[in-house]
This record gives sequence, structure tokens and C-alpha cells, in this order.
Amino acid sequence: MKLLRYGNKGAEKPGIIDSAGAIRDLSGVVSDLDGKAITPQALQKIAALDIAALPVVPGDVRIGACLGNVGKMVCVGLNYSDHAREADLPIPEEPIIFMKATSAINGPYDDVELPEGATKLDWEIELGCAIGTRAKNVSEAEALDHVAGYFIVNELSERGWQMDRQGQWTKGKSHDTFAPLGPWLVTADEVGDPGALDLLLRVNGDVRQNGSTKNMIFNIAKIVSYVSSFMTLEPGDIISTGTPAGVGLGMKPPVFLGDGDELRLEIKGLGHQQHRVVRQSA
Repeated sequence: MKLLRYGNKGAEKPGIIDSAGAIRDLSGVVSDLDGKAITPQALQKIAALDIAALPVVPGDVRIGACLGNVGKMVCVGLNYSDHAREADLPIPEEPIIFMKATSAINGPYDDVELPEGATKLDWEIELGCAIGTRAKNVSEAEALDHVAGYFIVNELSERGWQMDRQGQWTKGKSHDTFAPLGPWLVTADEVGDPGALDLLLRVNGDVRQNGSTKNMIFNIAKIVSYVSSFMTLEPGDIISTGTPAGVGLGMKPPVFLGDGDELRLEIKGLGHQQHRVVRQSA
């Protein structure tokens, strides 16, 4: 199933994509697409519906972040060997994890803010996964059973704030609009193998990132198991699993985003995102 949220920011409603590609309204079934709606039991209830009998949503509606009421957003750094090399950093011996503020979550076609004082805004296409059942100290063999579905994340970064302003990476990762999610949350059964997905990101039409989750250093099962050994993952929590080579920081010389730049992100089977960078208003 391809699940999504639509409507004005802060007032999104849940929806599902039907066999013809139209959005059908799910608000009579679940109040929102959040942790409560993506448990195995809730997804079984949605899967049993007659989708064709649900109300059709107009095609020009805004698409919001594919998951609401996110409890926490955990990110993995340097999880592709080619990205570690372009950053001139050693291959990690275990996953590098950090938190990204949930206030950064944004819609898949919304504008991305260029913050006041920012000079090194960078792009990062990533595979995100949503937790559907509580995970605490789970084994790698059981880890994928706790994943409800997958989606695209643009894990945007202000590299100057991330690397030059002391402390942890979080401050460079968490500005408003720095975490577009979606357009869809595609359920795990439909995605199949999350370790064999192609990722593509363009800036102003030029290909910048062209990778595959086959090249992850730590696969999804390892990541979920690893994170669950440090913190309990609850339904509705999300993990962004790292980016392949091709970020602006890795270019020689580095290239960063400016006002008016256009971004397009695609992951096979998960749809696409489209953003315009706009200078933060006063």
C-alpha cells in the first residue's frame, strides 16, 4: 500500500493511493497517518478495505509529510562507503547515529528554507523507515518485522552549522523544512528488499547523487537492531538511513544550495520529491 497525508500544513488528512494512482480519503478509517495507524493490526484493517469505495481526493491538493506525530527522528551518518570517502572520513566500525528535530519535518513538494546566515546548505537523499511495532533490544533477524514501511527523506544539512559551530551535528540538521518526508509511506510488503533500491537526486536538472541501498555499510536490519539497543523505538518513530556519494560538500570545490535552486529526489518504488530553495523571510 502507498499511504500519504494531504491538505494544508498542520491540518493534513490520511489517504491511500488507489490502483489508478488517485488519492482516496482515509479519514473515516483513521484520524491521521501516525504511529497508531501503522501498527500491523491497523495496516491489516486498511488493507481489508474496498479502496474503490472511499472518497476521491482532488488531484491538485497539497501533499504533506507522509507520517504525522513523529515521536523521534533518528539519522545514520556515513552509511555509504563512497560518501565516507568523499568526506575524507574513515569507514565507521559501527553505525553513527544522531537525532534530527521533528520540527524540521516538511512536505515532499514544499519549499526548503535557506536560513538567515546559512552559506553551506547541502542536499542528502536517504531511505527512511517507519517503525510499526515497539522495538527494544531486537535482534537483526527480527528487526525488519518492526518496520511498517519506507519513504524518501531529504536529510538537508547546513554544513557550516554542522561542522564549524562546535558540539554535535544536530544544530546543522534541524532547521525548519530540513526533513521532507514522502510523498508516500510504502508498506514493507510492497517494497520487498529495502537493500536493493536505486536513489537519484538532481539539482537544477543535473544529477548529483546516483546510488543504491546495496552499497550501505550497515543494512536496515542492522540499523534497527543497533538503534533499539540504545533507545526504545515506538510506532511512528522514523530512521533515516544515510546518503550515498554526491553531496555538495564532497564536490571539488564544494557546491552548496542557493535561493531559487530546484531539487528533485527519486527512490525506485517510493515516488519522488520536488523542492525549491527559498531564502528565509524576515
